[in-house]
Amino acid sequence: MTSTTSVSAQSAAALSELRSALIGDVLVATDPHYDTARRVWNGAADRHPAMIARCATEGDVALAVRIAREHGLPLSVRGGGHDWAGRAVRDGGVVLDLRFLRSVGVDPYASTVDAQGGATAGVVGAAADRYGMAAVTGTIKAVGITALTLGGGYGLLNGRHGLAADNLVSARVVLADGAHVTASAAENPDLFWGLRGGGGNFGVVTRATYRAHPLRRAMSGLVLFGLDQARKVLKGYRELTAAAPDDLSVMTGFFTGPDGVPLLFLMPMWSGDAGRAQRHADRLNALGTPVATTLGTMTPFEVLGLLDPVVVDGRHVLAANRQVSEISDEVADVLVDAAARFTSPYSGLFVHHFHGASTRVPPAATPFELRREHNLIEVVGTWEAGDPAAVHEEWTRDLDQALAAHSLPGGYVNLLGPDEEERVRIAYGRNHSRLLALKAQYDPDNVFRGVPALIR
Repeated sequence: MTSTTSVSAQSAAALSELRSALIGDVLVATDPHYDTARRVWNGAADRHPAMIARCATEGDVALAVRIAREHGLPLSVRGGGHDWAGRAVRDGGVVLDLRFLRSVGVDPYASTVDAQGGATAGVVGAAADRYGMAAVTGTIKAVGITALTLGGGYGLLNGRHGLAADNLVSARVVLADGAHVTASAAENPDLFWGLRGGGGNFGVVTRATYRAHPLRRAMSGLVLFGLDQARKVLKGYRELTAAAPDDLSVMTGFFTGPDGVPLLFLMPMWSGDAGRAQRHADRLNALGTPVATTLGTMTPFEVLGLLDPVVVDGRHVLAANRQVSEISDEVADVLVDAAARFTSPYSGLFVHHFHGASTRVPPAATPFELRREHNLIEVVGTWEAGDPAAVHEEWTRDLDQALAAHSLPGGYVNLLGPDEEERVRIAYGRNHSRLLALKAQYDPDNVFRGVPALIR
């Protein structure tokens, strides 16, 4: 029997079991919705799984995990589908599609948000917003909140409330043997530790509870500058953020405007006393002469949607990331020069400032070890499907290497590629050995090759 025949037989047997017992449905290549269901945000991740299990309950998740394991089929988990490397979908494998598990509940008395494993940041943010609260999420509505949390979770509330991972209260997890467990500070605390930054390496999170924080309105928006002012503005940004209070977080970076001309943007979020908001807005506008500014009062949910227009499903993406101590003059030069050489009007550079409450969590308290003040730089090369990829990939890789000379060791594990396991190890630092021991305890057969993959 050839390996191809063997895999086909395994798939057929697994498919039969899943279709006979799953409450949700199972798609294969001959089904009309299969092609749509296998697509993820990055159109370059063109994978063909053997089957897609569209889970309707936590029991469905456990069943699919058990069957995939028993039949020796690769397993992946799809929540928001925004991992740029497309690891939510694997060729020849079983995809646990959690997109039907997106319900969210809010307990305003406990100040918590309870979200199923397939919920996106936008769904969670909208639910919290209705109660005058904010959840700690990233900066894009379509990103899955679970995966974001499992790897850390940079965002505009990190200065005031820490990472998304720091705000996880408890989680329901399906383990490799199909067992259901709860992980919290009181139950399975070792697993709870691993979930707050250790990635999807230990099981499938089917439901999670997060802290929510009172916040009805914030000052935010975009301030845009031409490239001729970018170095001056970035110097001012460095000085401003170095002294920023917890209540002020400011993203910066570059994208192209509607006319295709590259622009530097500032995107602040002031979550403190409303009476002081204008002072901070004036300081940001005064860093240069803006070509446009939209700063004003908005809800946290509205802030979460500000960058949605530049993150479009289906385009092809190659991404990289580097963490730097500060946006030094040398780093600023690299970024401005790269923005001037954008090979596509859809590419972008996004800089997150890590400070405040996030830095006051002890490095060993969660797997996310880098708790000193720094900036995360996302390099996102993006182009239309059908365009020649090489020039855009070269731009991304060249910029990544140019930044490497100025960067801290390691990287942000949620954005590292599948061939960057050494950087994953370095990112976890002294926590890596504890994560490996946890992996050996909860998933010794490596059923979950989560993002990021741990070195075995």
